[in-house]
Amino acid sequence: MKIITLRNLPPEVERRIRKRARERGISANRAVISLIEQQLGIAQTAKKRRYHDLDCLFGAWTRKQADEFDRGLAEQRQIDPELWR
Repeated sequence: MKIITLRNLPPEVERRIRKRARERGISANRAVISLIEQQLGIAQTAKKRRYHDLDCLFGAWTRKQADEFDRGLAEQRQIDPELWR
C-alpha cells in the first residue's frame, strides 16, 4: 500500500476530518480514505472488497417473507420436554 503525505492541510479541513472520525469511531486516516472513496465514487466497491458477510442481503425480504422466516424459527426453538428426560 502506498503512503501519501498531505501538507498544509487547512485547519477547518483537519477539524472536520477529526470530527467525522470521532463520530464514526474510526481513525483520522480511515476517515480521509472514506472521504476520498466517496468523492471518487468508489465507496461501494471498496466496501464490498473489505466485508465478506451478508450485509448486501439486509432489507431484501418483504415483510411477508420476514414473518414466515420468524415463524419458522419460532417452531425450531420450541423445546420438546420428552427429549430432555
